[in-house]
Amino acid sequence: MATNIEIKAIVRDAERFRAAARKVSDSDETIMEQEDVFFDSPGGRLKLRLLSPSSGQLIYYERPDNAGPRPSDYFLFETPRPDSLLEVLGKALAVRGRVKKTRSLYMSGAARIHLDEVEGLGTFAEIEVVLVPGQSAQEGASIADHLMKKLGIQRGDLVAGAYIDLLEARREGTG
Repeated sequence: MATNIEIKAIVRDAERFRAAARKVSDSDETIMEQEDVFFDSPGGRLKLRLLSPSSGQLIYYERPDNAGPRPSDYFLFETPRPDSLLEVLGKALAVRGRVKKTRSLYMSGAARIHLDEVEGLGTFAEIEVVLVPGQSAQEGASIADHLMKKLGIQRGDLVAGAYIDLLEARREGTG
């Protein structure tokens, strides 16, 4: 499994965040439309990310549902036939729900910075620090903390869980 350290946070001013992300980024902004289909999974989370008719990613990940910088262990499988894989998985497993978002991606070293406009939820930031072999979770958390400061992310804006959890809580009236 690969591991990254990540945070998710509410963004109150998207343009201010976008400007800060551009300053810390060493690449151009990439904008993507993504739809994540989540499946019931006995452990961790399983989702199929639909990127285009000829591109998708099956992602299984395990991570604690706390709001701080947290480790996420994951497997990623690329597929050129996401619709066929969705059909098979939909027959074998129950679909938990779907998350649609427009994602702006910025790279800063080994960190991916996302600005997500999530349908039905609002605007969020994610930082994912990809750990290299031998790099500790503590080092990754330190990088995430440093980027949080540069991006203006406050601890009180951190969010636990995944977008699917937030959508379910909103539907149930608990979020």
